[in-house]
Amino acid sequence: MAWRQILFSNRRLLSVPSNSVTSGFASFSSKSNPYIVKVGIPEFLNGVGKGVETHVEKLESEIGDFSKLLVTRTLKLKKLGIPCKHRKLILKYTHKYRLGLWRPRAEPVKA
Repeated sequence: MAWRQILFSNRRLLSVPSNSVTSGFASFSSKSNPYIVKVGIPEFLNGVGKGVETHVEKLESEIGDFSKLLVTRTLKLKKLGIPCKHRKLILKYTHKYRLGLWRPRAEPVKA
């Protein structure tokens, strides 16, 4: 008997009118974040943060261009002497940048 009550109450919860579902998503929208127009290696690494910005000079001298950083692989970063944790962060955020899911902010985040 209790199982029947649980099943029927769950069905009532799931049957929500379609117009209330679409209006519920509007509350999750927020202001757009300010983005940097031109992204270079220093802006990108400063946007990632977490100590990765210490490798700006090394990456600018060896890789040179931001578009080349976006296609750089793990072994290249390892040969440059970048620690594993920083390599993982750089590769993670370059992948997100290529997909358009992440961009560095215009002003640095205050922690």
